[in-house]
Amino acid sequence: MIPAARPATPRAGGLPTGTGYAPCHHGELLQGVFLDDDGRRCAGLVTLPMAGPGSTAAFTRRPGTAPGALTVLPADRTKAARAAALAVAECAWRTGVPACGGEVRLTCDVPVGLGMGSSTADVIATVRAVADSYGLRLPVDTIARLAVRAELACDPLMLDRRPVLFAQREGRVLEILGPALPPLVVVGCTLGGGAPVDTLALPVREAGDGDVRAFERLRTLLRRAVATGDVHQLGEVATASARRGQQLLGHPDFDALTGIARRAGAVGVQIAHSGAVAGVLFDPAAPELRHRVRSCLEALDAHGIPTTRTFTTFTTTKELLHGPAHRGVDRPAGPDTPRRPARLPAL
Repeated sequence: MIPAARPATPRAGGLPTGTGYAPCHHGELLQGVFLDDDGRRCAGLVTLPMAGPGSTAAFTRRPGTAPGALTVLPADRTKAARAAALAVAECAWRTGVPACGGEVRLTCDVPVGLGMGSSTADVIATVRAVADSYGLRLPVDTIARLAVRAELACDPLMLDRRPVLFAQREGRVLEILGPALPPLVVVGCTLGGGAPVDTLALPVREAGDGDVRAFERLRTLLRRAVATGDVHQLGEVATASARRGQQLLGHPDFDALTGIARRAGAVGVQIAHSGAVAGVLFDPAAPELRHRVRSCLEALDAHGIPTTRTFTTFTTTKELLHGPAHRGVDRPAGPDTPRRPARLPAL
């Protein structure tokens, strides 16, 4: 069913404008190759939600201009530019209003190159802003479809915070794992000094039957961990997935990270499979939690692993130890892949 249009909010000068927002994530808890309901193999992932950084877009429509007359600021956001063109065509078809050009302005404090979904956040915020300018709220499956067309693969940032196994190259949910993740305390850090990971340069490794069986086993364990609220089992799944990811990523400080987590009494670690961000996972109900977190932070510092922020996955997010982390993050312009990585502010 095509949503009914509502009048777009006029901007100064009378031009219709719309706004959109999308959050980031903190890398993956699980990523691999899985079987869909038809038994077909497809790449999939489960992201770790994170409140805080995100991308905000404002789109000003210019009726009467050519549909290709679209500009995006900053100008290097080429994926957002593709998303804007796709969203304009979609919204024009749904409303019967002629497609036209316009301007997208992006404000994003998601660090680039760390694997936190910065490009997907830009794309989704842009699609939502274009839709808002046409008086629409697009269904999430439509947003996912447009996001995949704009950047070939996308993160499930258009969905709510429920844990889902998401086929990132197809823009569809393979499985809703449950209503919410077990509560976690996450000590964020960056591996490899925070250097960006060029995923296109990584070697391509086809998953064999044994790989798929292993990923399906982790999927079953994660489903069980969500259903029972088992933080320790969730940590085991995340660590196993991260360890398998090292076959391609090969972070030299990964073994140090897992050793620090073990000595600090964490339940496991997680990483971004397409970046440098990582997290040490703690059970919030563990005794002497603050001492465990503090010893983890000190050990990471001693090993030269930069820490970012400590956060929780609770519905009400509350920073630990040092209060809320600063939000001002430098996100410099440049081509999509080689952009210099911005760091999450250290606690």
